[in-house]
Amino acid sequence: MFSCAYHFSLDFRFLFPALGGLLYGYDIGSTSSATISIQSASFSGISWYNLSSVEVGLITSGSLYGALIGSILAFNIADFLGRRKELILSAVLYLVGALITAVAPNLAILIIGRVLFGTGIGLAMHAAPMYIAETAPSQIRGLLISLKEFFIVLGMVAGYVVGSLLVETVAGWRYMYGVSTPLAVIMGIGMWWLAESPRWLLLRAIQGKGDARDLKDTAINCLCRLRGEAFGDTAPAQVEEILNELAFVGEEKEVTFGEVFQGKCLKALTIGCGLVLFQQITGQPSVLYYAASILQSAGFSAASDATRVSILLGLLKLIMTGVAVLAVDKLGRRPLLLGGVSGIVSAFL
Repeated sequence: MFSCAYHFSLDFRFLFPALGGLLYGYDIGSTSSATISIQSASFSGISWYNLSSVEVGLITSGSLYGALIGSILAFNIADFLGRRKELILSAVLYLVGALITAVAPNLAILIIGRVLFGTGIGLAMHAAPMYIAETAPSQIRGLLISLKEFFIVLGMVAGYVVGSLLVETVAGWRYMYGVSTPLAVIMGIGMWWLAESPRWLLLRAIQGKGDARDLKDTAINCLCRLRGEAFGDTAPAQVEEILNELAFVGEEKEVTFGEVFQGKCLKALTIGCGLVLFQQITGQPSVLYYAASILQSAGFSAASDATRVSILLGLLKLIMTGVAVLAVDKLGRRPLLLGGVSGIVSAFL
């Protein structure tokens, strides 16, 4: 019998991996105001404020380049590190990237900090949904994964709000980026505190990457910690069920990479890539990063006015994301997708 002395509130437990999404959203919102602050002769607090559009673009896209690097890294190290350690690593990169960005003495160091922060984004966006999916009870698994998207937008609104408050503060852009450091620390400590994914441990056992008995015992203990004392009696049976499922999957015929581009796989790949591609082509992500600058060009000439209006944009996105999270299981993915695309098309007319 395994002790279940640790009991974690369900909502509280999933706050820590969700902070990875919150920090991603915060980066989007804060960058919108930071790019205005850093170019201000009065409020930038630096001598190199006269930046070209390319340099401003590098500051904005630095985190995106980092996210690409993080995604590639995740593909290679995820199964080796495990979900929990991957999230801890992403928290460290968030912290280091934010600190370097906040104290950067020149543009080159600033961009390095942005890339490091973005690498943390890439790792967190890979590991957080996997950790939640592998540890959450099946009854609420879909809701919790959807809430990650809600946390991204919540972070975005927080970034817009913080940016609005600091945009006319000397060196305000440094504080905007520095604000994310406490959250990164909380995320890292929280993930260190939480148990490893039992499913990942059992996958290691199936793959022969450790002592099978020890890994199984550890998985039972972790599952017990994650689900609470009431789950203690059924934890061993649940672990056996996961083991049987993983063993069955392992017995299936292995597929080659080339099969992804054949038959039904090709159709699914085309649809998935097409959705992501056309979402980016609409310019929606760019609008979020440059919201304050766009609003300045549209007539809100004062930086404080432009950043305040950008908060409304974030709030509207937050409301609609909340509606989608609550309605997705009832209405289905396709109707929501068609409704969202219709709204985008209408806005362009």
